[in-house]
Amino acid sequence: MAAQDPDIRDPDDSQDEERDEDEERDEDEERDEDEERDEDEDFEEPDLVDGEVDAEVVDEVDAAAALPVPARRKGSRGGRASIAKNDPLQAYMQDVQRYPLLNREEEHALAVRYVETGDVQAAAALVTANLRLVVKIAYDYRRAYKNLLDLIQEGNIGLMQAVKKYDPYKGVKLSSYAAWWIRAYILRFILNNHRLVKLGTTQAQRKLFFNLKKEKAKLSAMGIEPTAEVIAKRLDVPTKEVTNMERRLSGGEMSLDAPVSQADGRPTARVELMPSAGESIDDQLANEEVSRLMTEKIHEYGATLTGKEEVIFRDRLVAEDPRTLQDLGDEFGVSRERVRQIEKRLQGKLKKYLEREVGDV
Repeated sequence: MAAQDPDIRDPDDSQDEERDEDEERDEDEERDEDEERDEDEDFEEPDLVDGEVDAEVVDEVDAAAALPVPARRKGSRGGRASIAKNDPLQAYMQDVQRYPLLNREEEHALAVRYVETGDVQAAAALVTANLRLVVKIAYDYRRAYKNLLDLIQEGNIGLMQAVKKYDPYKGVKLSSYAAWWIRAYILRFILNNHRLVKLGTTQAQRKLFFNLKKEKAKLSAMGIEPTAEVIAKRLDVPTKEVTNMERRLSGGEMSLDAPVSQADGRPTARVELMPSAGESIDDQLANEEVSRLMTEKIHEYGATLTGKEEVIFRDRLVAEDPRTLQDLGDEFGVSRERVRQIEKRLQGKLKKYLEREVGDV
């Protein structure tokens, strides 16, 4: 039998080799997907403590931010292209990577130029070079607030504030300093937008908002009952604040327009059953009736007066613009003290008359 030319391959052998390559490619893709899924499962949510910054994360963030964003898979195993969903976060990350990172010397030079001359372009270069730092910090809070783009937006505001306050002569990296401002703005946004009704307004409430659930889990793991008194002592806050925050976090929001019952085939909203904050209609009618009755009796009493008492009653007691005691004293030819005595005696008579006519009303 003639020897087979080594450059000529059997078609069956070629097909077997192609099939083996396809199987190896499929196994590699499945292995990549398993590794990505394991990374997501191993992620632990960071402690949401106001102002706390991980020094290692801040110091190494430039290198971490330089890593490329993984591209979305466009095809299936068979090689056919699929329609990719428009992802705003992916588009933002691709846009952010257009801006180069700065080394220590470039960053210092730009910061000095901005501080000394107020050059807006230098500030813009500092901000754009650290946009990936904002994304890195905002990603730590993705479980506290689902919309990551909102967190990035607030973090960018904190970054701009950091650039405005940054002092390049203190020898601190801008990324280390800006991380405090970025976290502060993100935490404030989460606190203010966790619910429609603002939960944390004091320092104690903010501490409870971010640490109450974590502290209860720690106590339970230690075999200690997480009572309000124990939590308040560990977090150094009043016990009343712990009770109020537990109630507010556990209770859901209720719409005032939500129907609570039906009457005559028409749903009744909660707001229709709430009492008015003002005076009730019964009290309003009662007060108007008393006011009308008192006005009638006062004028009836004034009709019985004569002489100086009539003038003092008309021009002093019931007048919209009362005359002065000195003016009335000059008219009567007496002192202002004498007019005051007549007025006081007249008020006593009026009080007795009203008690006799309207009683306790």
